[in-house]
Amino acid sequence: MTIKLITIGKTDNKQLTTLIEDYIKRLGYYIKFSLEPIPDIKNSKNLSEAQQKQKEGTLILNKLNPTDALILLDENGKQYDSVAFSSYLQKHMNSGIKQLVFVIGGPYGFSEEVYKKANGTLSISKMTFSHQMIRLFFIEQLYRGFTILRNEPYHHR
Repeated sequence: MTIKLITIGKTDNKQLTTLIEDYIKRLGYYIKFSLEPIPDIKNSKNLSEAQQKQKEGTLILNKLNPTDALILLDENGKQYDSVAFSSYLQKHMNSGIKQLVFVIGGPYGFSEEVYKKANGTLSISKMTFSHQMIRLFFIEQLYRGFTILRNEPYHHR
């Protein structure tokens, strides 16, 4: 199985980028992982929320393969602690899917088409974080999940 994280926009903060790259490198010891940013929508100030979600949704759906399992990072999604999240990852690996795709949407969330295509939703926290910070937090949790599955000391229980 491979894991892909699709994001809207790029990470502008160099310190966050450095940390994200570090965790992506660490993840490589456990699984094939890719981070695929979708460029911000041009002239988004001239679009309504619905139009922006629609355009972003089309770009997200175009990045998917028909057999991908799609999980949306959504504030109303299911929450897990780190150990339960590692079990969640293990279940997906055991299911035989080729690619597990997580998506961090744009500032207004996802279009209805993306929600309809999704196999589930996941929430990182009830708190609100910037989209750039969520990238780091989520990738770190992926790494933590794999260290838990291998009983490695990164996660202290």
